[in-house]
Amino acid sequence: MAARVLVIGSGGREHTLAWKLAQSPRVKQVLVAPGNAGTACLEKISNTAISVGDHTALAQFCKDEKVAFVVVGPEAPLAAGIVGDLASAGVRCFGPTAEAAQLESSKRFAKEFMDRHRIPTAQWRAFTKAEKACSFIMSADFPALVVKASGLAAGKGVIVAKSKEEACKAVQEIMQEKTFGAAGETVVVEELLEGEEVSCLCFTDGRTVVPMPPAQDHKRLLEGDLGPNTGGMGAYCPAPQISKDLLLKIKNTILQRTVDGMQQEGTPYTGILYAGIMLTKDGPKVLEFNCRFGDPECQVILPLLKSDLYEVIQSTLDGLLCSSLPSWLENHTAVTVVMASKGYPGAYTKGMEITGIPEAQALGLEVFHAGTALKDGKVVTSGGRVLTVTAIRENLKSALEEAKKGLATIKFEGAVYRKDIGFHAIAFLQQPRGLTYKDSGVDIAAGNMLVKKIQPLAKATSRPGCDVDLGGFAGLFDLKAAGFKDPLLASGTDGVGTKLKIAQLCNKHSTIGQDLVAMCVNDILAQGAEPLFFLDYFSCGKLDLRTTEAVVAGVAEACKQAGCALLGGETAEMPDMYPPGEYDLAGFAVGGMERYQKLPHLEQIVEGDVVVGIASSGLHSNGFSLVRKIVAQSSLEYSSLAPGGCGDQTLGDLLLTPTRIYSRSLLPVIRSGLVKAFAHITGGGLLENIPRVLPKKFGVDLDARTWRIPRVFSWLQQEGQLSEEEMARTFNCGVGAALVVSKDQTDHILREIQQRQEEAWVIGSVVACPEGSPRVKVKNLIETMQINESVLVNGSLETHFPAQQKKARVAVLISGTGSNLQALIDSTQDPNSAAHIVVVISNKPAVAGLNKAEKAGIPTRVINHKLYKNREEFDGAIDQVLEEFATDIVCLAGFMRILSGPFVRKWDGKMLNIHPSLLPSFKGSNAHEQVLEAGVTITGCTVHFVAEDVDAGQIILQEAVPVKRGDTVATLSEKVKVAEHKIFPKALQLVASGTIWLGENNKVCWVKEE
Repeated sequence: MAARVLVIGSGGREHTLAWKLAQSPRVKQVLVAPGNAGTACLEKISNTAISVGDHTALAQFCKDEKVAFVVVGPEAPLAAGIVGDLASAGVRCFGPTAEAAQLESSKRFAKEFMDRHRIPTAQWRAFTKAEKACSFIMSADFPALVVKASGLAAGKGVIVAKSKEEACKAVQEIMQEKTFGAAGETVVVEELLEGEEVSCLCFTDGRTVVPMPPAQDHKRLLEGDLGPNTGGMGAYCPAPQISKDLLLKIKNTILQRTVDGMQQEGTPYTGILYAGIMLTKDGPKVLEFNCRFGDPECQVILPLLKSDLYEVIQSTLDGLLCSSLPSWLENHTAVTVVMASKGYPGAYTKGMEITGIPEAQALGLEVFHAGTALKDGKVVTSGGRVLTVTAIRENLKSALEEAKKGLATIKFEGAVYRKDIGFHAIAFLQQPRGLTYKDSGVDIAAGNMLVKKIQPLAKATSRPGCDVDLGGFAGLFDLKAAGFKDPLLASGTDGVGTKLKIAQLCNKHSTIGQDLVAMCVNDILAQGAEPLFFLDYFSCGKLDLRTTEAVVAGVAEACKQAGCALLGGETAEMPDMYPPGEYDLAGFAVGGMERYQKLPHLEQIVEGDVVVGIASSGLHSNGFSLVRKIVAQSSLEYSSLAPGGCGDQTLGDLLLTPTRIYSRSLLPVIRSGLVKAFAHITGGGLLENIPRVLPKKFGVDLDARTWRIPRVFSWLQQEGQLSEEEMARTFNCGVGAALVVSKDQTDHILREIQQRQEEAWVIGSVVACPEGSPRVKVKNLIETMQINESVLVNGSLETHFPAQQKKARVAVLISGTGSNLQALIDSTQDPNSAAHIVVVISNKPAVAGLNKAEKAGIPTRVINHKLYKNREEFDGAIDQVLEEFATDIVCLAGFMRILSGPFVRKWDGKMLNIHPSLLPSFKGSNAHEQVLEAGVTITGCTVHFVAEDVDAGQIILQEAVPVKRGDTVATLSEKVKVAEHKIFPKALQLVASGTIWLGENNKVCWVKEE
């Protein structure tokens, strides 16, 4: 169904946004408020007169017009909190909150933030007094010649002085003459950086960062970068000065670090992040941040976007940008030139008729209106920057020539424009440059830095026989020092397969190293070998230090788990072999055993021997091409909550559960001499791996009812409609390894395994197998998978309540700090909790409770009660969010609003509140005052079901607190809070687990004890 969207703003940027959105087949209409002559009356684009400053009226307008989402063009509405206010009213809005937009609205905030998060920028100081700023300028040990108004100044609040005296004059103009009004109450004085300035923008959903092609703006009014500063007189994209390697560096050290930092500080950043970058001799440094598209950068970036902008924005708002990466038009350049009014950036005339726009469009050019209006059916000037002419061609020179043709066609009195847009890039492209290895895509310095970072990780895996010291041509291992007398060596190599694709999509690289090590060391364990040392191979198109370090750190940690040394490895940077962000892994393990310890003991295996299954941690690392196919055809994304019974994690996290390493736990059992064979259930599943350790005349009969099959296998089988044979040949189905032992040794072996914290079962037996017959038969596999979470009792299958029951989905309503919220969060994070907090809802924005939730990774919503006409409408908005998150239980934690009757009745028996007294005494909001006034010696707190009458619901739990002589409201409140933190989680657990409930007679019912 086609959607309606609203664009806020009136410039060339907003015309471009509307133009690009209107190209989407999923958009039926783009409304622009207030818009300009270019957005007034097109087929799918029209202006609207709704006030963008009245957020309450704007939210109602969006609801009335069924607007899918709002796109904010300029910075002022973002700083004014439009995103938070609309979101509180249930209207989706693309852009950062006011708190996040401080990156642009406060230069001081931005500089302090960059310092905290090690984001490269110019040296600086902030001042609120002009004389101190000037004193600093004159005495600074760096060229302190850049003076900025800290607040918003419509892109004009920066003065780059040529001398200290000129810088001091700029301070006087900003702070004392109020050139930029309130924006100049604080000034930031910066070091003058030398280099070339570029614009690097990205889409971000708060976690994933997707850079756009870099652009370069031209701020000066006149050709040759002369004349006064303006909002921008033209731009081109992409900027050739930024190579793919440099863009990746900017992404990692600036854009991603900024988004991660905002997330860490409890202010997630969503929308467009724009970094103005200076390419200095010391590397890229941030000049400033903007929190929206630049103007005129937008007019050259969006024409190069191949993807549907509507879908990109939806993916960003949904937090799914990682699974919907935008694509760009390659081998093309866009150039835009601004036509401005005479007198701009000073005073200028308005009302000049503009002609020639249709003729320019007929040349294949895009004309984006900015300061234009309709008057008597004619397009006239109404602003300083009037319009931009954009050309897209195969190269920069031809694009600029085409744009000039449009400029010559469009006429209005006093038009001012530049003809040299892109001259920096043209000069750059004409420079003769000798090639370097780095130019070809291989960064030796980055490789050396990686070795430096991973050396201590590898060193920590040293063991007898090997003192790890990376950097040599080869690694050495001393078998004698390791205690071997007559050793055999076993070697194995493996990879992780397409499980890597899921790790890369989920941007989670820390566990994949364990998969790599486990796949190799479990293989050599099948020969009876103790893992001695490991080598890894990491290959990529472009080395990303953060990603590679995370992978290798995982490898090193897994080597420690396995007891082997990370003796060395190879990192191969191979340009053009892999797409950006992708890499491959391979591992090599060498193990040792005394000659008599070699497995399998084929000559000892007889019919009737027992097969013992060892639990897997899940899928391990096989079958992922099929897994990805099933996920693609399902209704779930990797970011979706995992299927029921799979725990409170995302599907991606579930599938990335690392492969279990068996060497430390099972090697003593294998070395006992009682194990005849060990099979690692790897590629080929149950059907193909067990026969590898049996004499050819034998096979095994397995019964799937005898072991626990994790729920993920049931989901894959059902979702993919996989046959029994397909399941058994592709997956481990819950059995990560199998041992063959004598029947009379079975109980002893099981005890030994279980003492080493491994789960094990008797899963079958060795049988004679005539030639040509299947060597592995698995009975009851599909039937058992259909039993959700089964347990074994006395060796046979018995169906119980799920060992991991589906947790109750809890929403917590707050108004401020959420006084009991942290206690609820802590308790529900316990694996044994029957509850899971799925959303925290506040009726006030920017309160501390929201930060607590976000730090715990819990989704939040703000529903501002001031934006609703009455209680019922406000409660309806809350109810909508509760339904969205499929809520089972609602907890009120310092929620300071009285809920309406219909809402309370709907959630009867499912809504809990805590009151700071022993009800039914001392009801109401001033309980502590009532207690002290009454002179009682005992008070406390009560958790109760919420009823229509205030504090009148059925009591679930109470906790007493003594009232001491000399207690005040403050001291009593603190003592009662301690009790509240104790019993609210207990009460939630009772209700979530079904231990108590509100019966039909409106009385609390308890489960009867046996």
